[in-house]
Amino acid sequence: MSINGKPQLEPCNCAALRAAARHVSQMYDGHISDAELRTSQFTILSMLKRLGPTTINTLARNMVMDRTTLGRNIVPLQRRRLITARRSPTDGRSKELQLTQAGLARLEASVEGWRKAQTQFEAALGPERLAQLRSLLQVVVESDLRIDGDSRN
Repeated sequence: MSINGKPQLEPCNCAALRAAARHVSQMYDGHISDAELRTSQFTILSMLKRLGPTTINTLARNMVMDRTTLGRNIVPLQRRRLITARRSPTDGRSKELQLTQAGLARLEASVEGWRKAQTQFEAALGPERLAQLRSLLQVVVESDLRIDGDSRN
C-alpha cells in the first residue's frame, strides 16, 4: 500500500498488542497504587505465592518473560525485602526466589485494588468478549512465534 507514492507499513500487530497491554496495565496500576505496587510487581509476587520457592528460570518461563528482564524486575522487590533470592538447595548454580512475609503482606494489601481492576476490565468487555479475548491470548502464548534458532525461554 502507498500514500502519495510512498510505501506505507501495514498496521503492526506487536504495537497494537503492546498498546493494549499498556492501556490495561495503567488502569490496574491505578487501582493497586495504594499498596505501592505496579502491576508487573503484583504479578511476580502473586506468581511466587502460587509457585512457592522457585528458580528465576522457572518463574521467567511461567511468566513468559526473558530471564534478564525478570532479573531487572525483581531487583526493586529484593531491595524492598518483598522477595529474597538465595542459592537453590538442589542446584548451587541457580538462585531460588521466595516471597517474604513483607511481600505477602504487600500482595494481600493490593488484592482489593486488583479485584476492582478485574471488575472494571470485565465490565468494559462483557463476559462473551472477555472469554474470546482470553482464548485468543492463550492461542498467541501457545503459538510458535520464535525466530528460527532462537533458544530464549
